[in-house]
Amino acid sequence: MTERAVLAGGCFWGMEDLIRRQKGVVSTRVGYTGGDVPNATYRNHGTHAEGIEIMFDPTQTSYRKILEFFFQIHDPTTKNRQGNDIGTSYRSAIYYVNDDQKAVAEDTIADVDASGLWPGKVVTELEPVSDFWEAEEYHQDYLEKNKGGYTCHFPRPDWVLPKRAG
Repeated sequence: MTERAVLAGGCFWGMEDLIRRQKGVVSTRVGYTGGDVPNATYRNHGTHAEGIEIMFDPTQTSYRKILEFFFQIHDPTTKNRQGNDIGTSYRSAIYYVNDDQKAVAEDTIADVDASGLWPGKVVTELEPVSDFWEAEEYHQDYLEKNKGGYTCHFPRPDWVLPKRAG
């Protein structure tokens, strides 16, 4: 049985390339979510964010671990921006699929803020999941198809939450 996570954190290529390699991640696909345009496309995605849908095996990883890695590979303290990418398409957002995910996300955001490790307070939006419009084929697996392609995502070794007790 797999679980679903939907996240947005800037350009979807870089997020997909890093998240797909995490233990327990079964599949990923990039697309547009959290906005107003039905059948969104790259050329017409309205207020949607560039997002990633992650299917993961909860016996191999947890939603919390996925969120912790998400907060390590993008800057959740910059509103509507990642690196040189600016605009609402590049906002940081967590789209929870149930109340359990919402609670885990709230807890993780609070821990990130309390840690003092990030350069500011988290501005990541927390919203219920909505339609996810799969991006065009040339966007899927983009950095595997285009070695050395543009990305502003990378693991930041200083942005790792301390291990939790228990």
